Amino acid sequence: MQITTIQLPELFTQLGLPSSDLAIARFIKAHPLPQDVKLPEAEFWNDSQRQFLRESWHQDSDWCVAVDKLDALLRH
Repeated sequence: MQITTIQLPELFTQLGLPSSDLAIARFIKAHPLPQDVKLPEAEFWNDSQRQFLRESWHQDSDWCVAVDKLDALLRH
């Protein structure tokens, strides 16, 4: 059994966003997420990004850890 750990740069690439450390830090700083808004429901995602985030959680995919990490970082 192979366990794959996907990191934030891979997630950002999958979402079609710049994936350098600086770009990720800037995205996180520019997009604070209120506690009452679910990550896929944030207004800054486009439809395909939103769908990907929902499916990642619902299917408990390999992306879940990175999606959860992004969710936590956007809430600080």
